[in-house]
Amino acid sequence: MKTDILIIGAGLTGLTTAYTLASKGKNVQVLERMERAGGQIHTHQEDGFVYESGPNTGSISNPEVAELFDELEKISGGKCKLETAPDAAKRRLIWKGDKFHALPSGLGSAISTPLFTLGDKFRILGEPWRKKGDNPDETVGELARRRLGKSFVDYAVDPFLSGVYAGDPNTLVTRYALPKLYNLEQNYGSFVRGAMKKAKEPKTDRDRLATKKVFSAVGGLSNITKAMSDYLGDRISLGINNLKITPSGNGWIASYNDKNGNAQSINALQVITTCGSYVLPDILPFIEKSEMAKINNLKYAPMVEISVGVKNTNGLDYKAFGGLVPTCEHKQVLGILFPSACFAGRAPEEGALFTYFIGGVKHAEMLEKSDSELTTIVENVFHEMLKFPSKVNPDLIRIFRHQNAIPQYEITTGERLAAVEKMEQKFHGLHIAGNLRDGIGMAHRIKQARDLALKLT
Repeated sequence: MKTDILIIGAGLTGLTTAYTLASKGKNVQVLERMERAGGQIHTHQEDGFVYESGPNTGSISNPEVAELFDELEKISGGKCKLETAPDAAKRRLIWKGDKFHALPSGLGSAISTPLFTLGDKFRILGEPWRKKGDNPDETVGELARRRLGKSFVDYAVDPFLSGVYAGDPNTLVTRYALPKLYNLEQNYGSFVRGAMKKAKEPKTDRDRLATKKVFSAVGGLSNITKAMSDYLGDRISLGINNLKITPSGNGWIASYNDKNGNAQSINALQVITTCGSYVLPDILPFIEKSEMAKINNLKYAPMVEISVGVKNTNGLDYKAFGGLVPTCEHKQVLGILFPSACFAGRAPEEGALFTYFIGGVKHAEMLEKSDSELTTIVENVFHEMLKFPSKVNPDLIRIFRHQNAIPQYEITTGERLAAVEKMEQKFHGLHIAGNLRDGIGMAHRIKQARDLALKLT
């Protein structure tokens, strides 16, 4: 078989790249080790609940997201439609003491909130005049402590990074993990001044597509990947294994076993990898071990994700995006998302759907707990933190373990990015993509894919 562009991985990045290239007339082929397309995105439907076992939401933080949805709705005949969370779901909750408190959303709530100390509330007033940092590898925790104070780190930054990265603010490097925040300080000298000036900058009609709203797809995120995989059809090969890619003349040869165990090979002019860094040493054996070690230096946060459904909340109301739990509160969950408050049809009419997140880099041992132990944690949190009475118990508990869930953009990131750039320059037609670079969110994955496809057309 011959193809213009071979793409490794049928997750969101790989499918978006392949779909975009194919829609522009490029001959593409996708190889995927799993028996289904979609990667970590996987929507389940059961007993009136619609839940995810991978990503739950994204943010329309760039125009590429809105543009992709517009195209997918058309090619799917309306089966893939953008769904955004209502304004009521904008509330973010933070656990402190014995209950959740709303994260401040304005001056009044910022003054009255019990989350931050009085000293740090006054400290924030001086943030616009604080000297900007000069350490390019400053961690998010160090930056936030310096500009905002310890209580902001404990009750805003720490839980936020637990929710996004399942990571540690003291090891995630700001310019890699939160580049927009880093650039606000470096370009404007202040978070506050920078945010105000950015808000006043003129925007094109395309810029306005980036609404920052939380999104899913009607019926679940799998409708995104299904629309693209249906479009690609037999250009996707599933269940492949023993994949090896080697340079050959002006192109590449991919050799592998198909799902029936038969040996196959593909000649390609370009190769794009979108898989995790931990599988690259086997797939790209021609890269020297010393260079591959720099690319393969990425640590991933392990995660237990648990979908919890209740058919009747008995009047309890959960109108918020979800609740995050600071490390200093010493709870067994990192956070709880409220999908049924964000999107329609995720639970029976009188019920609710929750997604628990457990583990992360600080508590990797949680992955070793049995289903029985995790169920006990679920039930305890259900009553203690979500405040359900003892007579009410979950009607649905589904446990998903992810050993390599979320990349951690730590101090090794600079070395990795430099090594990737070096290999792409050395080997013409090789493109190392995926969440080992350019961000971990769904919007980041879509933008990277669209940018790469544009580059190759």
